[in-house]
Amino acid sequence: MILTWLGRLALDAAFLACVGGVISQARTLRGRPSRAVLFGALALAGMVVAVAVMQFALVTHNFSLAYVAENNATFTPLIYSITGMWSALEGSLLLWALILTGLTLAVIRHYRDDSSDAVVAWATLVLFVVGGFFILLMVGPADPFVHNPAHVLQGAGPNALLQDNPLVAVHPPLLYAGFVGFAVPFAFAIAMLVTGRVHDRWPLEQRRWTVLAWGCLSVGIVLGAWWSYQVLGWGGFWGWDPVENAALLPWLTATAYIHSVIVQDRRGLFRIWNLSLAIATFAFTVLGTFFTRSGVLQSVHSFSSSTLGPLLIGFFFVTVGAGVALVIWRGDELRSPVGVDHPASREGMFVANNVLFVGFAFVVLLGTVFPLLYEAVNGSQVTVGTPYFATVAAPVAVVLLFLMCLAPVVSWRTADAAVLWTRVRVAAWAALATVVALLVAGVHHAAVLVTVFLAVGAAGAALRTLKGVVLSARRRGDLASAWRAPSTGGMVVHLGVVVLAVGIVVSTSYTSRSEVTLAKGQRTVVAGQSVGFAGFATVADPLEKQTQLVVSVDGNPLRPAITTFNGRGAQPVGTPAIDSNLLRDVYVTFDAVGGNGTTSGAQVASNVPAGSVVLGVTVEPLLSWLWIGGLMVGVGSALSFGRRRHREEPVE
Repeated sequence: MILTWLGRLALDAAFLACVGGVISQARTLRGRPSRAVLFGALALAGMVVAVAVMQFALVTHNFSLAYVAENNATFTPLIYSITGMWSALEGSLLLWALILTGLTLAVIRHYRDDSSDAVVAWATLVLFVVGGFFILLMVGPADPFVHNPAHVLQGAGPNALLQDNPLVAVHPPLLYAGFVGFAVPFAFAIAMLVTGRVHDRWPLEQRRWTVLAWGCLSVGIVLGAWWSYQVLGWGGFWGWDPVENAALLPWLTATAYIHSVIVQDRRGLFRIWNLSLAIATFAFTVLGTFFTRSGVLQSVHSFSSSTLGPLLIGFFFVTVGAGVALVIWRGDELRSPVGVDHPASREGMFVANNVLFVGFAFVVLLGTVFPLLYEAVNGSQVTVGTPYFATVAAPVAVVLLFLMCLAPVVSWRTADAAVLWTRVRVAAWAALATVVALLVAGVHHAAVLVTVFLAVGAAGAALRTLKGVVLSARRRGDLASAWRAPSTGGMVVHLGVVVLAVGIVVSTSYTSRSEVTLAKGQRTVVAGQSVGFAGFATVADPLEKQTQLVVSVDGNPLRPAITTFNGRGAQPVGTPAIDSNLLRDVYVTFDAVGGNGTTSGAQVASNVPAGSVVLGVTVEPLLSWLWIGGLMVGVGSALSFGRRRHREEPVE
């Protein structure tokens, strides 16, 4: 009972601190001194204690908490005992609230010299309201500290898929950091609308916080794709799963915001658009939370059904309703006195960029919620599959790569074809030469050729911009300042997107999937890769039992397996093995074993001779480029967040 009492007390203290923060900020708006730092620190301290209690219970396998009994076992390794906190609904909210209260305190301290400013005061108040709401979910229906009245000696253990790869220690926290981070631009958007202060420094200031959240979410999404690729055994990395889409939606609108707010700073354009994007991005994070924590969607990524659905969807509608009402109220003040002078100018490119990202977000939203609406109206189920999303995603990606070729080098307000050609001709000739070389080498896939042409052009535009930054820093005699220049982080992100795009298109265009049957000692060739089967091996420990296949791919040893984790019904799951390098991945799965019966947990193929096995062999070229590109995006985001605070320098 002591852990239940202490955990609940910490949550109550954190919630009361958020309530106190709201009251304090309301008094600050009436001219009283701000106490935001105090209440922010108390809220964070409460969440730190609550998380510490849960982690102590998980690490020590204290089954007096029902959550620990359901998601932990004495044989669970330390890393998966720690990650067990976000392996189910109630614990994931603990992590969510911990990040949110920590970010709130960071924002309060960052703007402590402006604490009496009405924009900062209102934004801080909104952050306390958001924090209080998510903590209230745990104080009420999603209590992670429910006492377990039964005397339990052994817990059920985590879900098998959540103890099969250490990426579970990184992927969810980064996703949560991204989702939670969008609360900051949302809070300041509400504050600017309430105060009418929509013309000063705050929009560009909030771009930095958006970049931080966007970078965390971007890397989190890529790591999620990597986790899916390594664990689920299907050889893919993105299946347009509804919960995957829920993470993609705020990423799309945030990407649009990050780009278009530059135009507001430079030209005073897009004020209504940018505030709307900031509100929509946060609203999408709430909607995504509803999808994953209400049980309305069936997904390998989602949690089981809960009572939180009405509360979360209600909070979503309150968020959207308040934002729309404030935008309408301040409509006249938000209108820009100027417009886009030329559709082929840089601001025109940003308009096209925004239309693409927001339009695609609408397509993804429609495809995600349509099955829910259809079931609610007709009572039957329908699915929206990959073809629907891919049909729109492919042309959108092509146009975005085209814009990346031009947007960094076109001029503001005007468009001069001769000047533009001077800036892009080196990249254009390099792109054309690359495509010709690929054609000579026998590459004739249209999607690959188009992607490579545009990717080389986009990389050339990014490198040209980076070259200008370095030369400018050298002229000032401060070469190290190039890393803190406004354009550096953005162009590193562009290069990461280029690498990622090439990896996705080439790997999906030339993927080879085969099933081969091999007897012990037999070899075969699959898509140019020599695959051999040498026999079986069994590995057992307190956590799991594996029936492994001893396989070699071009002489490199691999061990795909069927793994049975103790606890949770001891359901066997496939564990793929991957031989990866910069040129290709060979992905091997244990699909079946021959004979009339087996104790390995593998599927039995009666038409396959006893002692033989059926291997799934997938060969995917350049797939590792996807993960490299994701890492580059993360690095670029970090550079952009830490950049110097001044306007972007025009391209020369």
